[in-house]
Amino acid sequence: MDPVGAACLALAAMLFATKGIFAKQLYSMGVGFEALVTIRAVVALPLFWAFAHRGGGLAAVRSASPRAIVAAAAAGALCYYAGALLDFWALTMIDASIERVLIFSYPAMVVLFTSVRDRAPPSRRVLSATALSYIGIFFTMGGFDLVELRANLFGAMLVLGSALSYAIYFIVSEKYTREIGSAPFTVLAMTAAAACLVPHFWLTRDAGAELAAITPAAWMLLLVIGVVCMFIPASLQAEGVRRIGAQRGAVLSTVGPPTTVVLAWALLGERLNGWQWLGIA
Repeated sequence: MDPVGAACLALAAMLFATKGIFAKQLYSMGVGFEALVTIRAVVALPLFWAFAHRGGGLAAVRSASPRAIVAAAAAGALCYYAGALLDFWALTMIDASIERVLIFSYPAMVVLFTSVRDRAPPSRRVLSATALSYIGIFFTMGGFDLVELRANLFGAMLVLGSALSYAIYFIVSEKYTREIGSAPFTVLAMTAAAACLVPHFWLTRDAGAELAAITPAAWMLLLVIGVVCMFIPASLQAEGVRRIGAQRGAVLSTVGPPTTVVLAWALLGERLNGWQWLGIA
């Protein structure tokens, strides 16, 4: 396995894991989830373009096939527009630690989808691991603690929908980052996501009033979440998937949930019950 690709994906997962912590803090400061997702994308987009330009990726963007452009744009809109809105909406309902465990149901989805795509049935070990991951999800949602389960159910369904979009993004990126490069693919994907998010925010919210109400401290956190929780990890992830593939990359990314659990415990004071710790394990 390429150690550079593995390191890129592990670091990306750990940086992505911090987004729930920042989101919870921004919600407490009066920032809505739609404003957060939109501003995050707008902050990160110029950085993606600058990075691609510096690495010579813009030539690859211009010479990319129409099929690659459409695939990257569709994957970006699905994952970083629809999936991101579902994920950050869920964070208004459930703990950041629970959200991060649930979003990492996507590695099992990636394994199953690639098995279907490659017409290679997963091994018994893979099927057992997949089943175990979903048992873990059930317990993380509250397990047999019905009060906890009901409290987390709708938010958990939103996160699982986001995980599905993430799995599809992973699989699409595996193919097209090898064709056009990781930076061009990411630029196209993030541009499509921002192109969807900005009109969505302006048409569905009182955007002017919401932006005017954001405090300087909240703007600083929004800048951090755009750079540290989107630009850097998305760039690292694309390069990691290009180097080692979607299946291995998805599995390596599971360092994310423990990172969030520890940060949520230390910074947000989140506490999980016994069933939820069992699910994480």
